[in-house]
Amino acid sequence: SVIVPVHNSECWLDECLKSVWEQDFKETMELSVFNDASKDGSAEIIEKWKIKLEDAGVPVIIGSNDSSQPRGVGFAKNQAVIQSSGIYLCFLDSDDVMMPQRVRLQHEAAIQHPNSIIGCQVRREPLESTERYTRWINNLTEEQLLTQVFTSHGPTVIMPTWFCSREWFFHVGKFDEGGKGVPEDLLFFYKHIQKGGKVFRVNHCLLLYRYHPQAATHSILEGTIWNHRVRFLEDRVLSSWTSFTIWNAGKQGKKLYRSLSPANRKKVS
Repeated sequence: SVIVPVHNSECWLDECLKSVWEQDFKETMELSVFNDASKDGSAEIIEKWKIKLEDAGVPVIIGSNDSSQPRGVGFAKNQAVIQSSGIYLCFLDSDDVMMPQRVRLQHEAAIQHPNSIIGCQVRREPLESTERYTRWINNLTEEQLLTQVFTSHGPTVIMPTWFCSREWFFHVGKFDEGGKGVPEDLLFFYKHIQKGGKVFRVNHCLLLYRYHPQAATHSILEGTIWNHRVRFLEDRVLSSWTSFTIWNAGKQGKKLYRSLSPANRKKVS
């Protein structure tokens, strides 16, 4: 099941859904779209592609939140997953574009790595946006996909490239539905790791990842991510240490010290 949450995406949706239609995957595939209170022409574009895709043998399930207010990305993704029926889930943001071999290659990897989130390499559009970040996520080693989560502001494989089994998705337990300002992908990633999940990246560029001011990522405050990162560090690492040193005595080091729980502050030597 290709999972697409939609909110006011008419400028990108045609290209996004065309990329589902162009997949070279030979097994059964369906598209599950959840339209979260779009006020633009997104619904018409979805209906147009439903006809094309179903003619090509790809069933399309459409759900929608018809109230005046969107419920947020986490809610829309969860709804799209719940209404779908595939054994595997391929997440796709409505402003991104998949390469034709994406589903095939990630499906192969998911069979080999059952309790993993499978990601892939990406190219960014526009090209000059977030160059360092794009290079960083594309070049992390297998080991770093797990260790670098402590230093990064988000998951080490970006959410629009995620592919995993339905069974594992529900084992981890769905996305946070707090709405705007909640880093639902980071929180899911943390839960995934806490439950023993692994991370694997297909080393092919399988997604065009768009950067633009309307992206939901921009609504998340730096402070929110910092607090989640510190809690995760305490839970995963510091809880098993009897003492440790904060090596950076500058601003970040002091900020980290002040953010720790009283029990962990006592361990700082």
